[in-house]
Amino acid sequence: MRKLFDKLHARLGDFWWYSLMLFCACRAADLLNAFVGLWLVPKYVNPSELGALTPLMNFANFLALPAAAFASTFRNEVSRLSISHEFGKLKTLMRGVFIATAIFLFFAILASRFLLPLFLERIRIVEGSLGFIIIAVSFVSTVAPIYTNALQALKKFKAQSLLSIVGAPIRLVAMLVTMPFRAITGYFIGQASVPAFNIIGAFFCLHDEFSVKAKPYWNRGTVCRFTKLFIIFLGSGISSSLYILVSTTILRQRLPDLDSAGYYMATRFSDIASFLLAIFITTLFPYTAELTAQKKDVRPLILKTTGVTILFYALVALPFFFLGESILALLPHGEQYYAYGWAIPWLIGIGALEAFISLYSLAEISANRFTYLKWMIPFYLSYSVILLLVTGYGHFADKLPITVSTFLSEHNIYSLDTMLMWMTGAAAGKAVCCATQMLLKKYGVKNAREKDD
Repeated sequence: MRKLFDKLHARLGDFWWYSLMLFCACRAADLLNAFVGLWLVPKYVNPSELGALTPLMNFANFLALPAAAFASTFRNEVSRLSISHEFGKLKTLMRGVFIATAIFLFFAILASRFLLPLFLERIRIVEGSLGFIIIAVSFVSTVAPIYTNALQALKKFKAQSLLSIVGAPIRLVAMLVTMPFRAITGYFIGQASVPAFNIIGAFFCLHDEFSVKAKPYWNRGTVCRFTKLFIIFLGSGISSSLYILVSTTILRQRLPDLDSAGYYMATRFSDIASFLLAIFITTLFPYTAELTAQKKDVRPLILKTTGVTILFYALVALPFFFLGESILALLPHGEQYYAYGWAIPWLIGIGALEAFISLYSLAEISANRFTYLKWMIPFYLSYSVILLLVTGYGHFADKLPITVSTFLSEHNIYSLDTMLMWMTGAAAGKAVCCATQMLLKKYGVKNAREKDD
């Protein structure tokens, strides 16, 4: 069996072999995650509150934006240092990032003190203990990538596979213990348990690399480069998080409780299609970074990865065209949700467009190319403003011309299908921009010429 695996590894190559290994490991964990998302959560969370879970998680991510941007900046730096095996500098960098994350956490706590009560009121949730739990989720979810990015850059994919397999049972146990007492609070405790475990596990997996003596890393040039990257990632993170937060909050705020709950249940199935994308996001980064460092064109790898990903999305969507309603009817409170089976393949289609955007963006980030943000950040911000304008125009309808009011009324969001139309248009627009930029830009060739000169 070992010889067979070695032959398969040699035939597929490192990238596809490690992607396959991580995919198998994560799918084993997803059997438990599926039980949590499709059975345990609907069993304990009231249907009137189920649709609030997604915007609550997005709000937690929004609070953690500065720390998340810092972690993203760290990913680029750890990739560079790991390629050159400068583990002493990497150790120093790790300490600095951890201290900075603690500072960001302090400001996140202050922000939540004022923003969280208003947000909970908007999404019709009354849960006194949620404030502390959401901050905890924000903190561990932000710190965990600092360690898992180190595993990723060092290509410790076996360790990542093990963490994925063990993390799922830990999440299940945490939810089984806490959700019977306070459903939504227990849900977020479960969400925080996995990244907390990943921090501890990754720390031990990186013991050999960080057992070396720390070496000086920070200097004026490093601080300037790091600050520039941080500003870029912060701007990108604010715009994309605002885009996601506004979309999911409006979906919860403007639509009936049953529509928002139906959306949540449909996404439990449509998210299955993103399983392969999550693996490629993990394995692609170090390989595109290496190709860029070698002045090679990354487009063949991006296009192959995108093709495999979209094919997987299509295969997942196919059965839900015919069995979506029947599957939803089998779940707790299924008699309320089965009518939303049509939304599953639609959401998978949107996810396929977003998958291409994610793979393209990741390849650009790994190469420290950020020109795509010149159009993506304005796109995110414009979409968020337009969506808020369309859904909230009633507050100043009497001050608008009748033609404008009529237009906004006709394009408002009254049901789940109208919201999905907005989401489809946004995803398609971004995908076209990414494809155009990828086709027009020269990868590797220009840099090679510069090297020859």
